[in-house]
Amino acid sequence: MSNTEAYKGGRPVYIVDGARTPFLKARGKPGPFKAADLAVAAGKALLVRQPFAPETLDEVILGCIIPGPDEANIARVVSLRLGCGKKVPAWTVQRNCGSGMQSVDCAALNIAHGRSELVLAGGTEAMSHAPVLWSEAMVAFLGEWSRARSIPAKLGVLARLRPAHLKPVIGLILGLSDPVVGLSMGETAEELAYRFGISRPQMDAYALESHRRLALAQDEGRLTEIAPLYDSRGNVYERDEGLRRDVDMASLARLKPVFDRPFGNVTAGNSSQITDGAAWLLLASREAVDKYGLKVLGRIVDNEWAGVEPAQMGLGPVHAMAPILKRQGLKTEDIDFWEINEAFAVQVLACMAAWQSADYCRTELGYTAPFGAIDRNRLNVDGGAVALGHPVGCSGARIVLHLLHLLQRNQARRGMASMCIGGGQGGAMLIERGEG
Repeated sequence: MSNTEAYKGGRPVYIVDGARTPFLKARGKPGPFKAADLAVAAGKALLVRQPFAPETLDEVILGCIIPGPDEANIARVVSLRLGCGKKVPAWTVQRNCGSGMQSVDCAALNIAHGRSELVLAGGTEAMSHAPVLWSEAMVAFLGEWSRARSIPAKLGVLARLRPAHLKPVIGLILGLSDPVVGLSMGETAEELAYRFGISRPQMDAYALESHRRLALAQDEGRLTEIAPLYDSRGNVYERDEGLRRDVDMASLARLKPVFDRPFGNVTAGNSSQITDGAAWLLLASREAVDKYGLKVLGRIVDNEWAGVEPAQMGLGPVHAMAPILKRQGLKTEDIDFWEINEAFAVQVLACMAAWQSADYCRTELGYTAPFGAIDRNRLNVDGGAVALGHPVGCSGARIVLHLLHLLQRNQARRGMASMCIGGGQGGAMLIERGEG
């Protein structure tokens, strides 16, 4: 083993396989699959083709933000349903949008430092199943009602019930807002548009291109990592549902701003979509690769987590990617393909602007010179979350998995996967294509 192959001071870490579900668009009601169902479906498709039994895994790690009330420690629920057995430990991680990538990082660290040999890691989210809650006033009322024993006592409590008690609390809206700075994620995107002077036509043009790229990827059969879903009614789901083939600049221009009415520029059309989906990666040590004769898709080279101003959380990828390039002695042109999760079109455009801004790199990163421009033809080449959706706990695993397939398809060497994270963070992972 050469020192250049080691991960975080330990052993090399390889990704040998992966699978994901199609991303299903939320349609105003709970979708056909819960978060655990999605993870089980993708996991079965992945594990059934392995030369080892599921019980061979050392651990299962799953990222998820909003598991259902009956999916506490959803990783363990999924692990048992996948047939990994009672002896395989499983645990859930949560880093908002970066949860899926966090699970991969946790798995890689455990392998690098000899705690594990073979790990299933990924992310899942059923955003359409996000809870609708009662207000604190209603919870207090229900508590009083449960304590009232006699009919007169219950009538007295009932007399205090008011229509306002019945107003629901939408968990998804709260979850996509930052309580520290009091901004929704969309409002932070508007902040970036103002800071970098990014116009509505620029955002819409980026969104349109995301749809066009996903359409071409589907038509050419590029998304080979997708495992179909089957629901209890016999329906089959084979493709990401967020794609709009009929979208054009005129239709995008007609959409009204969502987060800063009426003056803003961020719309439903140039934002990522509310979506359900799951993705897994299978990570292994060299010992496990050799023992089971596994084919290596790629190697994890480096990883970084960064914090940024929560009001401008979309710039997180810049702060996560930059230290990796510096540590590895690489330049922008040394990266063959990039995946930056498209939380918002303007967010990716802002990252690209900051990346090549001398002022930003000097004042925010402390670097004497900016990075070279990221070639748009090497960024999100098969479309991104604006077109296919962003199931928050899953996306970090999805972009790493797709990047591996992209490198394989193009016989390329290096890829960088990165994403912004609600609350003011960024995550990035540098991978190299395997030869095994």
